[in-house]
Amino acid sequence: MKVIGRLEKVHFPELQLENISAKIDTGAYSSSLHCHHIVKETHDDRAMVRFELLDPDHPDYQEVAFLLPVYKEKKVKSSTGKSQKRIFIQTSISVLGETYTVELSLTNRKAMKYPVLIGRKLLKNRFVVDVSKEYISETQGVREKK
Repeated sequence: MKVIGRLEKVHFPELQLENISAKIDTGAYSSSLHCHHIVKETHDDRAMVRFELLDPDHPDYQEVAFLLPVYKEKKVKSSTGKSQKRIFIQTSISVLGETYTVELSLTNRKAMKYPVLIGRKLLKNRFVVDVSKEYISETQGVREKK
């Protein structure tokens, strides 16, 4: 298994999103992605979701609306303890040079410091988290947490 730090840079190739800071959270089961204007639609009897990645204040905001199939919907308990029904998509994520399939809940994380949260479902049997490290992915070097 690979060692991953508490913060990492990740890439979402299918969403044309690179070098996004992600918080690695072993307390969270699922992973989530900061989006806005999240709207569920139906196209040809198929559930779809339209959304914009990040928000206009984020330096990587691209004003691009995505329309992707809804992978699933389920209730998720936030870090504040509040449950909400969220839409999930399935896409690819690159972490430490490897690409995996990930389920992402789409949610407004504007109040959070990091736009991406990586939970246990992606980490399990792939990574060991060293909370004393950050951004191991940057040239595979290690930056000690201060």
